Amino acid sequence: MSTYNIFQIAIPEFKHIHDAKLQHAQAVELLKCIFKEIPKLSNQQLETIGLDKAIYDAIKHGMFEFIDEIIELYPEIIWRKDKKGRTLFANAIVLRQEKIFNHVFRLGEKQRITLLRHDIFRNNFLHLAAKLSPPSRLDHISGAALQMQRELQWFEELRRILPPKFEEELNENNRTPASLFSQEHKELMKEGEKWMKNNAASCMVVATLISAVMFTSAFTVPGGIDEKTGSPIFLRSNAFLVFVIANSLSLFSSSTSVLVFLGVLTSHYAEKDFLQSLPAKSILGLFTLFFSIVTMMVAFGSAIFITLQERLAWVSIPVIILSTVPIAFFTLLQFPLLIEMLVSTYCCRIFDIPQTKLK
Repeated sequence: MSTYNIFQIAIPEFKHIHDAKLQHAQAVELLKCIFKEIPKLSNQQLETIGLDKAIYDAIKHGMFEFIDEIIELYPEIIWRKDKKGRTLFANAIVLRQEKIFNHVFRLGEKQRITLLRHDIFRNNFLHLAAKLSPPSRLDHISGAALQMQRELQWFEELRRILPPKFEEELNENNRTPASLFSQEHKELMKEGEKWMKNNAASCMVVATLISAVMFTSAFTVPGGIDEKTGSPIFLRSNAFLVFVIANSLSLFSSSTSVLVFLGVLTSHYAEKDFLQSLPAKSILGLFTLFFSIVTMMVAFGSAIFITLQERLAWVSIPVIILSTVPIAFFTLLQFPLLIEMLVSTYCCRIFDIPQTKLK
């Protein structure tokens, strides 16, 4: 029995995966054969076979291998314009396909000249970056505020690459790239403001409740106060020390969270705020809120242990374990959003290319 047959029996899905990979390899070979014939065809024949539409669809769906093969076998394709006067570069920007844009950009300085061209509507590449992303690309990003941030990142990245004069050029509707960006993203900006305020308001309520509870528990310590000395009865207990530290940290972090989210609610919500200011505030607010919940549960667990250690110490163990449930729920519901904000704000660059301006 061959190795293939053994895998097919052991792993039922192996045949399906093998067939899919085989079809993919055959499709690539077929494409190579087709692309080799493209240089022999005239422009009229290329339009007849729908080459421009095929390239546009390949860019739209992020088919990097398709674009890579056609550029390798027919390098002149990067100079070809479709009916709107847009090249591979232009469509990669309109359709927000950064991998394809990066690949074409790395081909060389001569090929980058296509970045300086305009389409039939007199749009330069900064105008194209100012247009709203296709819904299929925006849907991959959580929340309207982060979608707005991504749009600003595209615009700012291209602004750093393109000549300064592009920022002042007008298209056929007499709009600069900046004014076109404001017009195209007007509704998304409103949705982003609403999303950010709703998120801040919800988190602020939770942080306020935690702050109030922690402030109250600071004066009603577990075990009570010694009437003669006025000191807490369990002052010398290690568990009491843990309670005091956790309570203080929870109070401080929840208070910080309240103030940060208050800053989010009272922000001006200008376009530039969505790039870094608002996400940075939300990150700080969510992190301090998460920290306050963790320390609140630690304070709760130590208080239960102090109260029951003399008689029912074993009861404190399952109670402390159950206290991790709120932390787990918050982690599942809000932590992915926090990580996504961190990555999109501080760890993510759209273009993996040198930030040098074209002339």
